[in-house]
Amino acid sequence: MISIGKYNNLRILDKKSHFLILDALELGQAILNISELGHTPEIGDNLEVFLYHNSKLELIATTKSVPTVGQVAYLQVKNLTKIGAFLDWGLEKDLFVPLAEQHRPFEVGKSYLVYLYLDKINGRITASSKINKFIKDYAGDDLKPNQEVDLIIANSTNIGYKAIINNLYWGIIYSSEVFRRLSFGQSIKGYIRNIRDDGRIDISLQLAHKDLDKNASLVEKYLIDHEGSAPFSDKSDPEDIKKEFGISKAAFKRAIGTLLKQKKIIIKDNGIYLNG
Repeated sequence: MISIGKYNNLRILDKKSHFLILDALELGQAILNISELGHTPEIGDNLEVFLYHNSKLELIATTKSVPTVGQVAYLQVKNLTKIGAFLDWGLEKDLFVPLAEQHRPFEVGKSYLVYLYLDKINGRITASSKINKFIKDYAGDDLKPNQEVDLIIANSTNIGYKAIINNLYWGIIYSSEVFRRLSFGQSIKGYIRNIRDDGRIDISLQLAHKDLDKNASLVEKYLIDHEGSAPFSDKSDPEDIKKEFGISKAAFKRAIGTLLKQKKIIIKDNGIYLNG
């Protein structure tokens, strides 16, 4: 099935001087500007393209990287009208956000998190900043602990940051797990740290077992560079640990545990020391 607002694999039906005609099956034929391609394909070849309608309601194909229907994106407002706002999403035709789908009145030049969907009445690709209509608070069966996920950073709270997981769910990154600067609308990788009994989701920016050796090596190098000792322990302030090592206190404690098992360090009341 061919989908508007998504990437589709389409066959080339014909070549013109400046554009290709692609077979969009039940949707008819789509036009692709040849200037977008870095090579010259042949009739019968297949191309991965995004489909949308231009202002003339022609079916247009593009190889450009753009957000798709069902995704959240952080986009800038280009223009305002009486019926809504138009956002820059990298295509000739701007993305429309109706007034009714703005969580607060948009301003030209500012960027907003929006969710892309197909308008049920006119079939047009549309966006909404009323994210909570589309993003769920509770985990589905597709999420498991330690699973790598795509995150979009949303607003900060008194305990950390809210983030959108895989364009589907809300999760929380606790301040103790944040060891680098995060900004609103930023897209990063993360991991499912825990799915609570109520279904809400805790996220981490690093996978515990994956980073054990790296963090242990980081602490060991610090000890070597500082005459074999470090004034840190599991009682140290998390901010001091983050400032010195760039990792969370939880990650630091796991690294210490690894070095202890390897018998590379000893722990005293005033800090940690290289063993021998």
